[in-house]
Amino acid sequence: MARQRDRGSSTIEMAILWPAVVAMLFGAIQTACYFTARTVALTAAQTAVTAERQLGAGQGVGERYAADLIARSGDWLRETTIEGPEYAGDGVTYHVRGEAISLVPWLATFEVNQTAHGTLERWTEVGR
Repeated sequence: MARQRDRGSSTIEMAILWPAVVAMLFGAIQTACYFTARTVALTAAQTAVTAERQLGAGQGVGERYAADLIARSGDWLRETTIEGPEYAGDGVTYHVRGEAISLVPWLATFEVNQTAHGTLERWTEVGR
């Protein structure tokens, strides 16, 4: 007799739990998108610094390398700005900013800011 009263209870349970499961799935995918965009931005900043710090490299050459990497990486990072080079002492710094791709664009934007710094290569005399 008790089994008759429980008919359809699993359907109701799924109707209650399903929105939470879908929200968790979207949250996990959005988190992965955000961290992938951060990785793209950091790699672009590091690439720019690596190109800029080489001996004999022209000023601003790193920006071209960073823009090329971002273009080849897909749509993970949008509305990007590449700031730099900034020279301080014997180092160079690049900043890459943008927005991570969003599953629900009208709901929220996820800003990404990454910075890379490196020492400029130069000739020095040994022993002095």
